[in-house]
Amino acid sequence: MSAAPTAETYVPRLKERYEREIRQRLEDELAVSAMQVPCVTKVTLNMGVGEAKTDAKQLDSAIEELTTIAGQRAQVRRARKSIASFKVREGMPVGARVTLRGAYMWEFLDRLVSIALPRIRDFRGLNPRSLDGRGNFSLGIREQLIFPEINYDDIQQVRGLDVTITTSAETDEHALALLRALGLPFADGDRRNE
Repeated sequence: MSAAPTAETYVPRLKERYEREIRQRLEDELAVSAMQVPCVTKVTLNMGVGEAKTDAKQLDSAIEELTTIAGQRAQVRRARKSIASFKVREGMPVGARVTLRGAYMWEFLDRLVSIALPRIRDFRGLNPRSLDGRGNFSLGIREQLIFPEINYDDIQQVRGLDVTITTSAETDEHALALLRALGLPFADGDRRNE
């Protein structure tokens, strides 16, 4: 009898690069201990669907698109409180979200950096001022079409989504160094949006 075959463990390309090169480089560059080197902890994708209050099919297609982009099933977001001017009642579906951790997170970041961001029209780099003061970075994407998984002919409406990258960095400077090392293309800090 032969031994049972061992399952080959898959390691995402960006995670492997982080463990092999980036982690040591950041430790030297930031002058921190090995335990203080910043790392990405999770990525949250959020897509607001205001039309969901009148058309349930819009919400279904948004959930399907977000699930396709993330590779993980998206959840329905419901309104937390009623807002009369927006005709929203507490508990109404208003969007979709998905939180990515582990291999899904690393795969998404790799696709975002190497495929999706270069496909943005008139892209001049990410704004480094989008860091929140605690080492987390948020960016807004205007069209879900920049992701190659989305079939252009199948979409009903162009929607935007928010991407929040949560890191273990204690300061914005450490988070910025981590995100630059992972390949996120930041614009020059002194150049203003024209």
